[in-house]
Amino acid sequence: MLLTLLRAKIHGAIITQSNRDYVGSITIDIELLKKSGLLPSERVLVADIHNGVRFETYIIAGEKGSGIIGINGAAAHLVKPGEKIIVMAFAQLTPEEAQSHHANVLLVDADNRPIKTMALRSQV
Repeated sequence: MLLTLLRAKIHGAIITQSNRDYVGSITIDIELLKKSGLLPSERVLVADIHNGVRFETYIIAGEKGSGIIGINGAAAHLVKPGEKIIVMAFAQLTPEEAQSHHANVLLVDADNRPIKTMALRSQV
């Protein structure tokens, strides 16, 4: 049996742009990717804090230090610039692996600058 646990997350990011004509994905400042542990091309779940919309997409690395959080393709119809989102990636782990697992959570400010990283432990 495998368990699906949170692996990495960016919490409170502000959408800076949307582009419906792009082939799809979410563009994230590469600095935020490095600090959060998220990876380019990784599948993520995006939750809009303002309207509750959730969608899956994949990551494209954006310019370092730009603070970009760009929603591209069809998902740009669901959310708009200025809205706050959560970007989450998950991992499948055995129950044994889950005992020592921790998720990396990155909190950002209103300009999408890193504020704090936290490790969420799955152990009870």
